[in-house]
Amino acid sequence: MFELEWPWLLLLAPLPLLIRWLPPLERSEAALRVPFFGAVNTLAQSGSGNSHRRLGRILALWIIWLASVLAAANPQWVGEATSMPNSGRDLLLAVDISGSMREPDMVYNNRRITRLMAVKKVVGDFVARRQSDRLGLVLFGTQAFLQAPLTFDVKTVQEMLIEAESGYAGEATAIGDAIALSIKRLREQPNAKRVIILLTDGENTAGELGIATATDLAVKANTKIYTIAFSPYDREVDSHSMQQIAEQTGGEFFRARNTRDLEEIHRQLDLLEPTAQDEATFRPVESLFYWPLAIALLTSLLLALAPMVRIPVRGNEA
Repeated sequence: MFELEWPWLLLLAPLPLLIRWLPPLERSEAALRVPFFGAVNTLAQSGSGNSHRRLGRILALWIIWLASVLAAANPQWVGEATSMPNSGRDLLLAVDISGSMREPDMVYNNRRITRLMAVKKVVGDFVARRQSDRLGLVLFGTQAFLQAPLTFDVKTVQEMLIEAESGYAGEATAIGDAIALSIKRLREQPNAKRVIILLTDGENTAGELGIATATDLAVKANTKIYTIAFSPYDREVDSHSMQQIAEQTGGEFFRARNTRDLEEIHRQLDLLEPTAQDEATFRPVESLFYWPLAIALLTSLLLALAPMVRIPVRGNEA
């Protein structure tokens, strides 16, 4: 739909005519001279030269003026209303990609795969279902880093998770740093419901922050953390610390020993943190002022070049 941001500026369109009709002021003082109006007046009163060329110049001046007024009114094309998610929930996934995540001790569709491959398949499906939430992705090993900032584009988050590789962030496990980084990113949106889903197959063996310190930060930031201990062996995971994190932040602790457990946990998470149904709408707006402005500039250029053009007149042949 075509709209003008400042339609009242179109009232300036007949201004040259109004000025033309004004009676002349009989004053001897210096006055401000406007070339446009002077040119129109001169062309209108001139009786010499080609009348068609004179009318053409007057028409060109009017085109320049009207196009300039239209450009100043800022014409816009307003698109159709588009629905946008409006859940107010920021959900950040913190996924362990330490060296132990490459262990091929998981089964998916009767095929043996690594722990990280199982996470990519199960968590990737979970991400695809969160169409009304804004998701982010933190990956961690010896170090924690932001793989995908908070976004409604769940497909991009899914692709970023698929690209993750075991050991890329180091062989050890910095759980405390991963929690702290996740909180830092969630704090940038103060009015949202903040949720972290932390998945690891080990215990805190690296990083600058301990689990207790990171948990205190989460409590102060009003951030809920769901923890998932993902390993077939109890001796590998620090289930006690994971449970403490969840309890102190108002989340929940889950223990997954295989791919089926992991799938069930994420189905439960869908129930614990349901996606919102309310939607907001927006209408994309594209400014089009440059089109009438280009017409005004092009017409000005042609008007300036017109006196240089000489049309030869062929005389009558005997």
